[in-house]
Amino acid sequence: MSTKADTAEPAYDTRCAIVIPTIGRPSLQRCVDALATASGPLPELVVVVDDRPDTPDPLPLQVPRALADRTTIAMTSGGRGPAAARNLGWRTVPATVPWIVFLDDDVEVEHFWRARLDHDLRVTPDVGAVQGVIHVPLPSQRRPTDWERNVAGLADARWITADLAYRRDALVESGGFDERFRRAFREDADLALRVQDAGWRLTVGQRRTRHPVRPADRLVSIRMQAGNADDVLMARLHGRDWYDRAEATRGARRRHLAVTALGTAALAAGAAQGIRGLTKSATASKSRQSAALRRAGFLAAAGWFAGTATFFAERVRPGPRTADELAAMAVSSAAIPPVATAHWLRGLRRYRHVHAESWPGRPLAVLFDRDGTLIHDVPYNTDPDRVAPMPTALEALRLLRDAGLRIGVVTNQSGIGRGLITPGQAKEVDEQVRRLLGPFDAWAVCPHTPEDGCDCRKPRPGLIFQAAAELGMRPEDCVVIGDIGADVAAARAAGSRSVLIPTPSTRIEELAGARIGVDLLAAARWIVGQSDPEPARAHRTRAAATGRSTSGSRR
Repeated sequence: MSTKADTAEPAYDTRCAIVIPTIGRPSLQRCVDALATASGPLPELVVVVDDRPDTPDPLPLQVPRALADRTTIAMTSGGRGPAAARNLGWRTVPATVPWIVFLDDDVEVEHFWRARLDHDLRVTPDVGAVQGVIHVPLPSQRRPTDWERNVAGLADARWITADLAYRRDALVESGGFDERFRRAFREDADLALRVQDAGWRLTVGQRRTRHPVRPADRLVSIRMQAGNADDVLMARLHGRDWYDRAEATRGARRRHLAVTALGTAALAAGAAQGIRGLTKSATASKSRQSAALRRAGFLAAAGWFAGTATFFAERVRPGPRTADELAAMAVSSAAIPPVATAHWLRGLRRYRHVHAESWPGRPLAVLFDRDGTLIHDVPYNTDPDRVAPMPTALEALRLLRDAGLRIGVVTNQSGIGRGLITPGQAKEVDEQVRRLLGPFDAWAVCPHTPEDGCDCRKPRPGLIFQAAAELGMRPEDCVVIGDIGADVAAARAAGSRSVLIPTPSTRIEELAGARIGVDLLAAARWIVGQSDPEPARAHRTRAAATGRSTSGSRR
C-alpha cells in the first residue's frame, strides 16, 4: 500500500543566479527589463559582466526596481570575450546558489519565463544543464536576408548560451568556459561536450526566449568566417567527430578550400603568363608552355567562377533579392571562400601544439581525504599500527609528485570532538600516515562534530580553503580526491574540481554527476593527463546492478 509520502514530489532546489555578459549594446536594457517583468520566482542574483575593453564610461543600464537589490555589475573582464566574462560572472555567485543561468545581452525572455525556469530546474541530480527554447522573429512581409537566416539558425542550435542554465557543480567540475575561445562561437559547444564527458546529462526545458535579429552591415558574413579557426581548436580538443556529438552544423569548408585553390591557381597562371610576356626570347617550347598555362588558367578561372556562382545562387535563392542584398551576396560570396580558408589555416598554425588539452589544464595540487581514500577506514582509529594504505596509493602519490604537483590532506576527525580520540592519538595516526605515504605539503583537520556547525567540516569548504592557503594557491588550482559525497561537495563549494573513488561507504546517489576514478592510480592518471575518468552513470549502473551496500562509515 502506497502512502502520500511515497508519491510526494522530491525536493528540488531551483534557486538560481542570472549571468549576462555584455559589451554595452542598447539591447541590454531590453534584456534586463524583460527579466524584471516576467512572472515567477525572482533569481537570487543577477550578475551583469562588463566586457567592454578599457573604457571609463559606466555601463548604460538602469536596473529595474524589481531587480534593484539583486543585481551586481561585476568588474570588467577586459574585453577578453564572452567565455572569460561568463566565468567571471558565475564565480561571483555565492556557492550556495545551485544553478547559474546564462543569458545573452540581446535576448528578451517571455512573460512566463521565470515560472517556467523554476519548472525546468526540477530535474534529477544527474542533469547538468537545461537549455531554453529560442525563438527568432523573422519579417512576415518579405523573405529573410542571409543575415536573418543565419541568426534564425539559433532556434535549432544545441547548447547555446543565449539561454542556458548550468548546475554550478557542473561548471566547477569542468572549469567553466574555455577562455581560449575569444569570440562568441563554439565556446558553448566545447563546454557542453566537457560536461557530458564528465557524466552529466543535458536537456531542453520549456521556457521560451526571444532572440531578435540585431542590425548588421553587409560584411558581417565575411567577419563570421573567423570561426573556422575555432573549429580547428574544437577538433584538437574533441576529435573530428565533435560536430556530430555537439549536434552542430557543418560548414562548407571543403568547397571553400576547392574554390580558393582554383582561384589561386588561376591567379598563379596569370602571373606566370605575365612574367613570360616580359621575356624577349620566344621558342616553340616556350610557346607550347604558354598555351598550356593559358588553358590551365582558363580552366581554373572557370572552376572558380562556377563555384562562386553556385555559392551566390544558393544564398540568394531564399532571400529577398533586393539590389542591396544582391550586391552584398555578390561581394561576400567571392570573399568568403578565401577568408574562411585563411582563418582555417591560421587555426591550424595557432593550435598545432594543442592535443586534447582540456580546459582549465592540469591542476597544481591534489588534496586527499584521509580515511577510506588514502588509508583504509578504521572508525575512530587510535592505533597507528592499524594504518594501512589503500591499494595503488603509493603508485598514485609517486606519479603525482613526479609530475610536480603539491600534495595535501583534508580530513574530518569528529572522533576528537566526540571524545573518542584524543588530539595526541589523532596526531600519532597522522604521523604514521606521513611515514608510510609522505611527505605532504599541507595537512588540514576538522576536529568538530556535525552538531558544532563549523565551517571546516566537509561538506563545507573550510578545509579546502585552509589547505589551498597553506599551499599558497587558489582552490580552483586544486583537485580533491575522496570517497563520499561530502568530499565532492566540499570541493565544489570551494571551487575545486574533484574525483570520487567509490568504496562501500559511497552511496549510489552520490555518484550522480561525479567524476569517478576506479582507484587512486586511475584518478592520478587523469589528473596528469594520461587517461579519462569513468563516467558516473556507468559506475552508478554497475553499483545498482550488484546491489552493493552503501551504509559504511561517514566519519
